[in-house]
Amino acid sequence: MPNIESAIKRVRTSENANALNSSQLSAMRTAIKKFDQAVEAGADNAAELYKAAARAIDMAETKGLVHKNKANRDKSRLSKKIAK
Repeated sequence: MPNIESAIKRVRTSENANALNSSQLSAMRTAIKKFDQAVEAGADNAAELYKAAARAIDMAETKGLVHKNKANRDKSRLSKKIAK
């Protein structure tokens, strides 16, 4: 544990940021999985779930949690699945 006050604060803020980043990444992955399951099951709400997954991917990319190319690649793969 650090002794210097600024280092103590840095530990605190990095823990908070890590918690927020982890939850947002998890939410993105969950949205993608829900979409995949809906497409496999042939559900009617696949378009809604695609929109939600694309939004989650865009939000993660905006925050810097995933690279821009990965975000575009993921959205491209999702759109291919919905087009079938």
